Amino acid sequence: MMGLLAAALLAVSQGNDSLIEKINSRIAQDPGAQVGLAYIDLGTGDTLFLNPDSSFHAASTMKIPVMIELFRGAAAGSFAMDQRLMLVNQFASIVDGSLYSLDSTSDSDTTLYHRIGERVAIDTLLRLMITRSSNFATNTLIALVGAENVTRTMRSLGAQRIQVLRGVEDGKAFDKGLNNTTTARDLAIILRSIEEGKAASPAATRQMLGILLAQEFNEKIPAGLPPGTRVAHKTGEITAVSHDAAIVYLPGRKPYVLVVLTRGIPDGNHSSKLIADLSSLVYGHSALKSGPIPRQ
Repeated sequence: MMGLLAAALLAVSQGNDSLIEKINSRIAQDPGAQVGLAYIDLGTGDTLFLNPDSSFHAASTMKIPVMIELFRGAAAGSFAMDQRLMLVNQFASIVDGSLYSLDSTSDSDTTLYHRIGERVAIDTLLRLMITRSSNFATNTLIALVGAENVTRTMRSLGAQRIQVLRGVEDGKAFDKGLNNTTTARDLAIILRSIEEGKAASPAATRQMLGILLAQEFNEKIPAGLPPGTRVAHKTGEITAVSHDAAIVYLPGRKPYVLVVLTRGIPDGNHSSKLIADLSSLVYGHSALKSGPIPRQ
């Protein structure tokens, strides 16, 4: 029995060594690329980490923590998801409270700019924040729940380094280096808490997964997977920064969590291709590891 167990542990170790070698080889094809990666298989317990605690500009991945805080706030009775908020394109800088406006040409969703002065339901804004990565929706919702509360909730979930300080396009804060930041490990912890129903109530986390599954930008982690693979995920990108944080569902087994954070690649198409290629490598590894366990 011990012989079979030792052989199984050795196979896992060798498999992970092979995967990290393949990952490093692929990253090396993009000179200057820096990558943080976290992989956790919720079915087999298999894990792999590469620079998991390196801090990256969070870009739009911080919208996942905002989503969690919204569901928690609704559960606490602070507001209702069908409550309507007035859309005003003015937001206060965290530096001095001065007002700034968002540029619609820098937003991946422009629909809300045609609705300024109207009241829009919180759940509509939430879905646009995740599925279309709307900056306007994000800033409106952060003003509602408070960035400091978002970070506090992430600490309670075990994510110790992620920082949600502000909304998007706060130029004065950016100039002072006051940015939203994250690590691959923390995003993996957060996604796992959603998948396992711990980020909020089980009903709320099921709704979160449904929203993440409706993500419309699928050129990164999903692009490295077989067509039709279900992926609950959130992308993020700013200049030379590109991320994807995902829960990947394979038929007949528990999913795995994969987070890939990148910086140092100026061309967005190249960074997306890198993330897709790393996703493909992890998928091949995970599919192999999830085979039948030898009988003892």
